[in-house]
Amino acid sequence: MAIPTNIKTLLSGDVVEWARIEFKETWDAEASLKTVCAFANDLDNWGGGYIVIGVEENDGRPVYPLKGVPTDKIDFYQKSILAKCKLIRPAYMPIAEVVDYENKKFIVLWCPGGDSRPYSSPKTMAKDNKERIHYIRKMSNTVEPSDDEEKDLFNLANRIPFDDRVNHQADISDLNITLIQNYLKEVKSSLYEKSKTGDFVEVCNDMNIICNLPEYTKPKNVGLMFFNMEPDKFFPYTQIDVVQFPEGLGGNNIIEQTFKGPIHQQLREALQYIRNTIITERVVKHSDRAEADRFFNYPFAAIEEALSNAVYHRAYDEREPIEVRVEKDRIEILSFPGPDRSVTIEGLKSYRVSNRRYRNRRIGDFLKELHLTEGRNTGFKKILDALETNGSPKPEFETDEAHSYFISRLFIHEGFLKENQVTGNVSLNGSVVENEQESVDRMIRIFKSNLSDKEKEKMLPIIDYLKVNDTIDPQMARKVTGKSKTTVFRYLQRLIELDVIKSEGDSVSTVYRRK
Repeated sequence: MAIPTNIKTLLSGDVVEWARIEFKETWDAEASLKTVCAFANDLDNWGGGYIVIGVEENDGRPVYPLKGVPTDKIDFYQKSILAKCKLIRPAYMPIAEVVDYENKKFIVLWCPGGDSRPYSSPKTMAKDNKERIHYIRKMSNTVEPSDDEEKDLFNLANRIPFDDRVNHQADISDLNITLIQNYLKEVKSSLYEKSKTGDFVEVCNDMNIICNLPEYTKPKNVGLMFFNMEPDKFFPYTQIDVVQFPEGLGGNNIIEQTFKGPIHQQLREALQYIRNTIITERVVKHSDRAEADRFFNYPFAAIEEALSNAVYHRAYDEREPIEVRVEKDRIEILSFPGPDRSVTIEGLKSYRVSNRRYRNRRIGDFLKELHLTEGRNTGFKKILDALETNGSPKPEFETDEAHSYFISRLFIHEGFLKENQVTGNVSLNGSVVENEQESVDRMIRIFKSNLSDKEKEKMLPIIDYLKVNDTIDPQMARKVTGKSKTTVFRYLQRLIELDVIKSEGDSVSTVYRRK
């Protein structure tokens, strides 16, 4: 069996937090079995963890050069792992893989949070030992739980996180092999090659996205969220709504865009839409010096982190979408419900948050592998740093006493509220553009005078969209026109010829900007 990540990622510590990885120079059955048990108990819903055998460690970090496992020890270690893990009660078996890296061999044990916790393992390997302990992870250590922690563990016994539960209404055919392969290829998992020729059920089982009992093979919720084209069929309102109020909340003009599909894809598409249509750079020129000040209305990194956190932490069993509200002076990202009870309202106000328990242990793993979110409790710092670098006001984070909702509120840079400065809106490639209304008037004038009535009728949806937004991407152009990819490309090229729009970006992320 193979793990759904790769050893290079584990050694870097950039995706999987160090607290969830243990490095062992050799297979020490007594010590390592306790760690397997602790990861399986997954008290804080982190998603379990990994044990990498063949790596010497120092303060929890790998020591280079890497030692690897001697070839003549591989089979012995694997047999010992199998035999010793059978001592865990109830039955639990980690997923093991022998991997080659830098011309050496390593054994990686993936220990996801178990479905039948609490788990216990023998306190010692002595033959006369009868004492069993429900080991847990505290920080980077495997420890015996306190009385309160053990009670907590038993209370969680029947509370498997929603994303890790089996979905009894779905079938294995609801998982899309193309989406799975694209993911495995992106994260450089050794499972990718197996997915092209191997048994589909085995691949899904290796990824731990199905319940694979001999008589009952069903997808887990997390598999449907990432690897089904329409997860909202199983989890209604699994979507991101971006709602713009260009005239304020009382205005008549409202622009709404909904993003659906696999949750990582809808997140990426929503972020791309926000980057293209909402993020604006401004240049402030000064009469007393040559250098101009440059800043954005909102730093993209802050929005990216806030929206990614909403996707990570929302409850997918609640029929409420994530809503991004774009008002004249702020952006609010609303999700349901609120944070874990360990997060206090006072802590939110002072930006001091340490989330003890995570709602979605598996979603977090997948998003981190795709580099769509940071490690535990790092999101607030990234948002604060991005805002500070841009010179933006500090954010607000809000919930209520019942923790029924969560709002991340980002305020527009004050430079976009001042009208008495010599300024110009600037595209992301740095070129200064005309006044907004002049640009729209110019576009309409060219459109009306240079196209036939038949052409106007076909391209009008694109022009209407560009009246409100200064850019459009090919996907949005196809959506507003209802035409094919080839037809839309022809429309956009025609508008480029007329000098109405210009293309920006590479072939993968091309957008078309109103001139």
